[in-house]
Amino acid sequence: MYFGLHHVQLTCPPGSEDTLRKFYVNVLGMSEVVKPVGLQARGGCWFRLDTEPGIELHLGVQADFRPALKAHPGIVWGDMDDLRALADRLEAAGYPVTWDDELHDTPMRLNGAPGCPTADAGMNRFYTSDPHGNRLEFLSPR
Repeated sequence: MYFGLHHVQLTCPPGSEDTLRKFYVNVLGMSEVVKPVGLQARGGCWFRLDTEPGIELHLGVQADFRPALKAHPGIVWGDMDDLRALADRLEAAGYPVTWDDELHDTPMRLNGAPGCPTADAGMNRFYTSDPHGNRLEFLSPR
């Protein structure tokens, strides 16, 4: 039997799809996933990071939108070189990055599943926000 996390949903204000595409596709390098026909009228966008394990973020329209300031996806983003390159891209595009060392020296599985690789020396990480203020966490093994 297979179990896995398919996607994380965040919310967005109505009419913000083009802004989201610019961030998630152009800055983060994710691919847009075409929503099923029956869900397209609701608005919003779906995005996928095409490298394994194929993480998806779904952004759904919420009329009384408020950004997720604490709740967030935690996305493992390659190795430290990849993570630094992402941080540089975000900052160059005007998205502040906040690094912390709270997970240094804390052994962690890379995706939480039994049998997956473990970062025995802990994780590097930073936080940023999408164009609407939703918190995003990016990590890499130390």
